[in-house]
Amino acid sequence: MTVYLVGAGPGAPDLLTLRGAEVLAGADVVVYDRLSVATLLDLAPAEAELISVGKQPGGPRTSQDEINALLVARGRAGQQVVRLKGGDPFVFARGGEEAAALAAAGVAFEIVPGITSAVAVPAYAGIPVTMRYSSTSFTVVTGHEDPAKGEGSVNWDAVAALGGTVVVLMGAARCRPICDRLITAGMAPDTPAAAVQWGTRPRQYTLRATLSTLADLGPQPPATIVIGEVAAADLAWFENRPLFGRRIVVTRAQPQAAALAAALRRRGAEAVELPAIAFEPPEDIDRLMRAAAEVGFYDWVVFTSPTGVARFFEHLRDARALGGVQVAAIGPGTAAALAERNVVADLVPEQYVAEALLEALSDEAGPDGPGRVLIPRAETARDVLPDGLAAAGWRVDVVPAYRTVAPDPDPDAAALLADAEVITFTSSSTVTNFVDAYGANAAPQVVATIGPITTATARDRGLEVAVEATEHTVPGLVAALETFFTD
Repeated sequence: MTVYLVGAGPGAPDLLTLRGAEVLAGADVVVYDRLSVATLLDLAPAEAELISVGKQPGGPRTSQDEINALLVARGRAGQQVVRLKGGDPFVFARGGEEAAALAAAGVAFEIVPGITSAVAVPAYAGIPVTMRYSSTSFTVVTGHEDPAKGEGSVNWDAVAALGGTVVVLMGAARCRPICDRLITAGMAPDTPAAAVQWGTRPRQYTLRATLSTLADLGPQPPATIVIGEVAAADLAWFENRPLFGRRIVVTRAQPQAAALAAALRRRGAEAVELPAIAFEPPEDIDRLMRAAAEVGFYDWVVFTSPTGVARFFEHLRDARALGGVQVAAIGPGTAAALAERNVVADLVPEQYVAEALLEALSDEAGPDGPGRVLIPRAETARDVLPDGLAAAGWRVDVVPAYRTVAPDPDPDAAALLADAEVITFTSSSTVTNFVDAYGANAAPQVVATIGPITTATARDRGLEVAVEATEHTVPGLVAALETFFTD
């Protein structure tokens, strides 16, 4: 097998390369650093072994020799090993040493380059490392070496004389001696300078000053320092996103949480996944299987969730059985789940709640009156729809397609919730399970819900709802949060 030295990029999980994601998906073992983004580990198979070798400041350290030996041993054992490193493995990341150890041991390896923070972090702060006419070159320097001691291989005099842009990686702790050394070497004290902390992440913060004053602002690691005329540029875009810096808890079930989390991250938020609901097969799976086999006998099949669609189609042997059946979806998310299976919903109500679906179906009775309806849904759900249809004369069969259950409480939840500003709920079940597991007082200050039914449950359970989506969908919830924080 092969050992892959993979650059994880500068911090944002979506800056991992396609090749990096590909090899992570096939990993037997992932050996990762402290600054690697934790969510990237979710790209590895569930059964993959995860080994942290991050160097904690003032804490336990895994030596480079130990890391090299670990990679060699696992590579020789025939495992697919991913060595996940921040930035690019060959840019101040000791990837060259690891590759040399693997080569000496005769272990096959591959280098998967990553986006280096030397370029990406300034870009996320709106600082181009080069500009036509003013900065036509840039120099990348390690900040690990202390210029005050006159040791190391960095020729600070040469760096100062080159002109252009100077990018210092891992230099926050030595910001003052580095700046002083460059001034001594001839750089003007009023040269623009910036330090970008936690670059490309929702915690990003940019300090802007001059070469003589940057250290006074006390930049903290991890930080990328940019020195030169370009540091005066302020082409901010990332920090101007509507939800930038907001820490938002997503309580949806996995993998449904991914869509909401991704939408929040695209708008600059830090999405924290804390599932308050999970799905399991119904206790009587035979009923669902029979309903799927006999679906052709119904006039309508009504789906009230994407999960109901997924579980029903697992047992539908031939899609042609739907040929004479009309299909209704409670909202666009459920309709999209049908579309993924090449089924176009015949009916989607204007309001995405059971009451609106009931009203819409009431106008769909055939010439012989109301017909037969199949509703594959959660084992426990509101009976507004089936009761209303039955009262209107429809023959209704409600078939459990799945059960909603509460996952085990997360032992790290208290810390996650304490640091969060917003919590989102997309169903009454997520509200109920969250409050049962953690208590209403554990909820962050801002509670946001997908619609009125969820809001009512939240209020019944002691939560004060600040945001309710006008359109009862995931995009609608995200839009409501944007409006709340920008108005």
